[in-house]
Amino acid sequence: MPKLIAIIAGVGPGTGSAIARRFAQAYPVVLLARSQQSLDSVAKDIKENGGSAIGIPTDVTSTSGMKTTMDQVKAHYGSDISIAAAVYNIASKFVRKPFLEQSSEEFLGSLEPSIKGAFNFSQAILPFMSNAEETRYPPTLIFTGATAALKGGSGLSGFAMSKFGIRAMSQSLAREFGPKGVHVSHAIIDGIIDTEKTKSYSQDIPDSKIDPEWIAESYWFLHTQPRTSFTHELDLRPYSETW
Repeated sequence: MPKLIAIIAGVGPGTGSAIARRFAQAYPVVLLARSQQSLDSVAKDIKENGGSAIGIPTDVTSTSGMKTTMDQVKAHYGSDISIAAAVYNIASKFVRKPFLEQSSEEFLGSLEPSIKGAFNFSQAILPFMSNAEETRYPPTLIFTGATAALKGGSGLSGFAMSKFGIRAMSQSLAREFGPKGVHVSHAIIDGIIDTEKTKSYSQDIPDSKIDPEWIAESYWFLHTQPRTSFTHELDLRPYSETW
């Protein structure tokens, strides 16, 4: 049997760390983010709770950087690894500005972390997800999306473009790799996520923010679906969200 691992890109406070902790209950996890400091705290927490984790500072927008990361993963776990689950949770650049006032750099700025990063990540990990017959659950690749993947808001043309792009790429990958037994999913997170940064938001409405732990639980649900019943897309929102 190959060594099964999970790899999470975009591990910081909130959603990324919650996903990492949930998948660490079943697999050694590889944590990717730009900041070594944020990686260290999550890895330490996982290890203290009986899991296994390594954090690798990675710029997913760099093709060579992503290759170096995978070389480090193989050096740590061995060349016979198989990726049981991979999550692309990198945030897009968020610029709210009237279209005619945007520079081309502002408009296109979200493409690097969103589209190029997702491309590099997917190309790096998919070759390690081919052992579908040898794993308990189908190998799973999940992309974190947003409301903007479905509708472009006023002043959010660049952000919406990047989110539409990730959704389109996930659909193409699902159609290409689904027949090979790989489960590719896109999750639309429609609402404010409950983090330290958003503590002051919507304080007058109880339960109006999305719990990161339940995002993680939903991703685990996607991962455990059998090949007879793949969900490609799901959306999560608080009861109070207008949609």
